[in-house]
Amino acid sequence: MARKVFFSFHFKNDHSRTQLVRNMNALEGNSAVTPNKWEEIKKTGDAAIKRWINANMSGKSCVVVLVGSETASRPWVKYEIRKAWEDGKGVLGIHINGLKDLDGNTSTKGANPFLDLKVSEGDKMVTLGKIPPMKTPSGSSSKEKYASIKENVEDWIEEAISIRKQYK
Repeated sequence: MARKVFFSFHFKNDHSRTQLVRNMNALEGNSAVTPNKWEEIKKTGDAAIKRWINANMSGKSCVVVLVGSETASRPWVKYEIRKAWEDGKGVLGIHINGLKDLDGNTSTKGANPFLDLKVSEGDKMVTLGKIPPMKTPSGSSSKEKYASIKENVEDWIEEAISIRKQYK
């Protein structure tokens, strides 16, 4: 049975790359958001964005951070990672820079979004660092990297959930 996951990513830069992963049929993810819908949500303010994230993350067992060139610096990605960790969900990062976007372009490899991110762990703050797995798909072409993700993503998610259970 496919795990229910929440996808976290930098919408503007990586939306089309993330759709490749979201459409693999190995996962049940949050509903895809169109660029127009995301702009509508953003215009309603930070509280509405948090409500949307919280509602869409509810019932999911893992947050899969699809990491492009600027993902690690995005405030809502950081919020999603913190919320997932603090809610006891698995957290997984996958580099997607090798996947082509709709224009056939790839991007540069982004930084690990977990390295300097502080989260609540019980009554103290800890840095996630290298605790959540950060995966780099194998292969040299977009097609090979896609195949690597498709072949491994379910195992990677199970690993992330297992790692998360070791804390708190």
